[in-house]
This record gives sequence, structure tokens and C-alpha cells, in this order.
Amino acid sequence: MEFSQPPVVSISRRADANTRPGSWPMTVPAVAQLLDDGLRLPPGVTFLVGENGSGKSTIVEAVATAYGFSPEGGSAFSQHRTRATESPLSDWLQLQRGIGAGRWGFFLRAETMHAFYTYLEQNPSRGPEPAFHEMSHGESFLAILETRFDSPGFYCLDEPEAALSFGSTLTLIATLHRIVDEGGQVLCATHSPVLAALPGANILEIGSWGMRSAAWEDLELVQHWRSYLDAPERYLRHLLG
Repeated sequence: MEFSQPPVVSISRRADANTRPGSWPMTVPAVAQLLDDGLRLPPGVTFLVGENGSGKSTIVEAVATAYGFSPEGGSAFSQHRTRATESPLSDWLQLQRGIGAGRWGFFLRAETMHAFYTYLEQNPSRGPEPAFHEMSHGESFLAILETRFDSPGFYCLDEPEAALSFGSTLTLIATLHRIVDEGGQVLCATHSPVLAALPGANILEIGSWGMRSAAWEDLELVQHWRSYLDAPERYLRHLLG
């Protein structure tokens, strides 16, 4: 089934947003740019790529929460919470939903998946579930891909490569490609040059400049990995004296 619009068409600042200039996360350039300029989210996959602290995870978390997901991950139906640590950014955002798009989706957040597996154990579905806690970290992520990434919708991912080997990252790429072919949409924060190489993806590089569109081969991330893999001794000699 083809949709006339993706699940999320654009992200903008709410008219009643009670932002506080000079306080976090307004001090993050990418967040400030998002609130000032808004962001049109195209169909398919959008990657946010940047260093630690650049704001990519803060943005993905806020968009996921504004969509209706728990800030700790899961679907809109799994509202589990352990300890609130999210920024107020989701309260400042307004999402323009796509006409005719599906409502299903999932927020895969690497750092909180252990708590989500516990939530599933305590709130079992009607059908059989994989024994997530009995799997390795990577195996459990792949089981989530098989059981939750199964229909068109909106998918948010925060550094999903954290648990995945090279081969498993390729499996994730194939999953995202399938979701897009079925009419789904993906917003993903990543440090992985492998994942960001997904053909046809929209890439936003995030840093002190805010957000900017970038080609995969021009990303600082890709350039650094290429230089390191070409001659790791140059980096290690400097780091280790």
C-alpha cells in the first residue's frame, strides 16, 4: 500500500513553547536551529550524524516522544518508564502528520532496551515472544527487528549499531530498506559509517554549526574512519605517546 505522505511531514516549534534561552538544550546549536527553522522530514530514511554531545540523540528522543512513543523506547502502546532523564524539547515540538499514513511505529533506543525487555516480560502480549533477556545484546536487537519492524509506520532509532556486529548492521540496513519500500519512514541517530551508507538516505550532519545536509562521502565521520583504517598507527602513536 502506498501513502500519499510519510508519517511525519515536518517538525516545527509549538506556538506556546516555553523555551528558556541560555538553558539546555537550547544551548545545543542543532536544537536551536530545529526550533528556529523547523525541519521537513522527507520520505525514507533520515540519518543524524555527529559527535557525542552534538544533539542528535536529544532530537531523536524528542521527536519520538512527540510522536507518542515512550522516551525510553518501544511502541506507542508500551508506555514504560524507569527514570525520567529526557529534555523538555518534546514539549516544544509540533509534528505535522502525513495524510493517509499509518500510525504504527517503534522507538529503538540502545541504552534503555534492557528495561524494555523487562517491561515485555511483565506485560506479555497474547502471542509468544522471544526470550530477549536470554539472548546476547546483538541477538535481542535482531529479534526486535524481526518482531517490531514489521509494518509501514514511523521508526525512530538512537544509535542502534551499539549492539550490532558488522554483519548484523547489514541486516539492519536491509530491514530499513524494506520498511521504506513498504511506505514507512525512519529517523535515526548513528555513529556508524556502514549504516549511514544506506542508498537513498537523507543525511544531516550535526555539530557546532547546527544541522546541514551532507553526502555520505563528505561526512567527517567517514573521513575519520577512512584515515584510521588506512593507517591506524598514526592515530595510536599520537594517543599512546
